[in-house]
Amino acid sequence: MKKVNICIAGGGSTYTPGILIGLIKKKESFPVKRIILYDNNERRLERMGQYSQILLKDYYPEAELIYTTDITKAFKNIDFVFCQIRTGGFKMRELDEKIPLRNNVIGQETCGPGGFAYGLRSIRDMIDLVKAIRKDSPAAWILNYTNPAAIVALALDQAFPDDKRILNICDQPISLLMAYARLLGDIDYKDMIPYYFGLNHFGWFTKIIDKRNGEDITPKIKQLIFKNGFAPADKEQRDPSWLVTYGAVKQMLKLDPTYLPNTYLQYYLLPKETIEHLDPSYTRANEVMDGRDKRVYEQCERVIQHQTTKIDDFVTKELTKKDAHGEMIVEIAEAIFHDQERYYVVMVKNKGIIPNLPEEAIIEVLCTLGANGATPLDVGPVSTYYKGLIEQQYAYERLTCEAYFEGSYLKALQALTLNRTVVDMALAKKILDELIVANRDYWPEMK
Repeated sequence: MKKVNICIAGGGSTYTPGILIGLIKKKESFPVKRIILYDNNERRLERMGQYSQILLKDYYPEAELIYTTDITKAFKNIDFVFCQIRTGGFKMRELDEKIPLRNNVIGQETCGPGGFAYGLRSIRDMIDLVKAIRKDSPAAWILNYTNPAAIVALALDQAFPDDKRILNICDQPISLLMAYARLLGDIDYKDMIPYYFGLNHFGWFTKIIDKRNGEDITPKIKQLIFKNGFAPADKEQRDPSWLVTYGAVKQMLKLDPTYLPNTYLQYYLLPKETIEHLDPSYTRANEVMDGRDKRVYEQCERVIQHQTTKIDDFVTKELTKKDAHGEMIVEIAEAIFHDQERYYVVMVKNKGIIPNLPEEAIIEVLCTLGANGATPLDVGPVSTYYKGLIEQQYAYERLTCEAYFEGSYLKALQALTLNRTVVDMALAKKILDELIVANRDYWPEMK
């Protein structure tokens, strides 16, 4: 069987170990010859690179792992690029969250003004990244996790309209399926066929089918959420704010039990209630820096010191648990490589899938994935309520991209005004002006 070459762009991320674990689990069915970790943060990459080399020495010695900050070396003869970059790092994420909160508006990584700011930063680097990849590996599949995925996907479609090997994905639908499986207790999430529609971080499951017997298990899931509440599948390892995030699903279902909502909808549908749980002085960025980021890099240091990952049961636990981020991207690559036509919720151009929404919108729906990429399943028209919500959110996303490409202050202001977490134009202007100052090293000049 042919062995593939993979580059992880954003290789210094704390999510890299999970991707490597995913590759280790799949080494028989999806063999890898070489893995390159690429990052522009030399300090983080050095530690993650050393850790990763030791991990593969212990569990996947037949695969070569190298790491580099040189973009001219990163993408030569690559079959798959896994993108998970974070322009500006946690320092800018913290500002994304705290500037809106200072103005009594939702401060969140991918939603509201924070997602707007992050999106304008991500677009430039993702476009540059795709150009570099296509220079050295014109046929490589680019599997993109980079957030905010909705804005990034729309911008990449505008910048590379003819590139059919860019696939924008998000692990949150898989994370939700894992949580439903834990709630039910008698099913693996891989036995679920999830019918879903919307935009990234702005969508709903209409039904979930147990493919073992064809049963629609959505009513059972709703009943269990009403009875027991809702929590992540890995709630014991999650930071506290994630427990609040998942807990909001029960409240949203009580108000509207039509469909199972994505957790991120709380920021748009329950903004007043949600903002009460946010601390303007200690946001999720701080939580991640003090929690996950610290834990993962401390583990890297221990492994580097001992020159083995077998110093405790860390890797053993990682090999046996389900990790949405790592498993999804590896399994999608495997599905494409072997032309397996597996079901996944991913982002695609609408083109009539939802006929009463704009043709050019990048929507998130159930697809089968094989050698030709994503083949979406038709959704059909959506009702007035969902159509209205999606069109408003899509208009915000589109104006954000136009503000970037045109350097338009007015379109940036219009975008923020349309966002459901803001809606007030004077407030949008105040927040926008603060974000421009904070992002002067990253955004195009706004005129």
